[in-house]
Amino acid sequence: MIDFGFDKIALIGAVALMVIGPERLPKVARTVGHLMGKAQRYVSDVKAEVSRSIELEELKKVKGDFEQAARGVEQNVASQIHQTSTDLSKNWEDRDESSADEHPHNYDQYDTLLLPVPDYRNPNKRWRLKRGAMPQWYKQRHGVRGKAQSGAARVARFRPPTSSS
Repeated sequence: MIDFGFDKIALIGAVALMVIGPERLPKVARTVGHLMGKAQRYVSDVKAEVSRSIELEELKKVKGDFEQAARGVEQNVASQIHQTSTDLSKNWEDRDESSADEHPHNYDQYDTLLLPVPDYRNPNKRWRLKRGAMPQWYKQRHGVRGKAQSGAARVARFRPPTSSS
């Protein structure tokens, strides 16, 4: 990077004063300042874009690793579920064969799927009020309005009394 000290900046200013002139120097300096600002903003935008693209590639890499780990877990869980279901069905078949020989039962009466479903009953209409009940002292202390007022009613309520003289 170019190293500008005070003496070099003063020399550039003196040369610019002689070449450009004192009338146009402020306008030129303002224009140069605007251009330098635009250049700095452009450089910072490019840096931000590069850092975003680097972060995006890192996130894609992490996403790929995460998806691969999730697939491994999914396969492991699926194999365990399959193994458990085969063991359960095998044990269930063995149980059915042994119980049919020993104790013939009617399993339909114990089946929970055959029980009647109770009818839907509406809750009490005041259940929201009971759940949201707040003590009166709390409402008064924290300024919770108990009744809705129109804007005109609020203005009239808090308007200072007029003196009739």
